Amino acid sequence: MFFDSWAGLGRVLVVGVLAYAALVLLLRISGKRTLTKMNAFDLVVTVALGSTLATVLLSKSVALAEGVLALALLILLQYAITWASVRSPRFQAIIKAQPTLLVYRGEFLPGALKQQRVTREEVMAVLRAQGRKELDGVLAVVLETDGSFSVVPGSEGGTDPDPPTLEAVGRL
Repeated sequence: MFFDSWAGLGRVLVVGVLAYAALVLLLRISGKRTLTKMNAFDLVVTVALGSTLATVLLSKSVALAEGVLALALLILLQYAITWASVRSPRFQAIIKAQPTLLVYRGEFLPGALKQQRVTREEVMAVLRAQGRKELDGVLAVVLETDGSFSVVPGSEGGTDPDPPTLEAVGRL
């Protein structure tokens, strides 16, 4: 239970170093976009890479070559999906969620909150985390495609035109 063999520990050390080096090399080749957190799909790939690396390290039934191939396959699929989504708006609409406006000009949007399963208290916690005391002076709170929140400041009167950053945000 606590110790199996020195060979097992040696395997973890050797395979761990080699699998880690292979993953770093593959990530460097594939570019920065591979590990971004822009949407849920990116999160799935990141988690899958970590899970695959852990399996290669700890499972004696998975050879290093198989593990490196699995890592390369995940990275290749991520590259293909992002390549296609940049070139095809239709494909992008299938793969990526749209950001959603939760607060607009200091007013909660109940339909959007309900659809996105976000409470007013969660939005207020986001505002507090950004040092805001109240909704006045907030043009918008947006639930981004990666699940994070963005707070767009506005003027106290609320008469400013919408900034270009809100153009692609879904309004309910």
